[in-house]
Amino acid sequence: MSDLFKKAISLGWGLTVVSKEKVERVVDDLVKRGELAPSESKALVDRLIGRGEEEQAHFKTMIREQVAKVLKELNVPNENDMASLEQRIAVLEQQVVELEKEKAAVSVQPSSDEGNLPG
Repeated sequence: MSDLFKKAISLGWGLTVVSKEKVERVVDDLVKRGELAPSESKALVDRLIGRGEEEQAHFKTMIREQVAKVLKELNVPNENDMASLEQRIAVLEQQVVELEKEKAAVSVQPSSDEGNLPG
């Protein structure tokens, strides 16, 4: 995973964590000023944090889609392409082994002319 992608994901996570702390502080201030009942504060914090998590999930999805799009535009092989290539390589390697065995077997066998050569 590229550093830029990691930083972007970390930023998304960081924003959610910072937002949670800020939400809790703001809600605490509202409770202290009497603008929000203490019994309502947890529900409000939970609702706002839930919204932050939804935003984070949306952010991750958007980043993944953009990365996939860029990789496709750059013709970077995907997992299926790599598996297909690995399978083709394995078949070719097996064919090379078989050809080498055939070549070795042919070079070891005396030809029919060897016995008739003048000596």
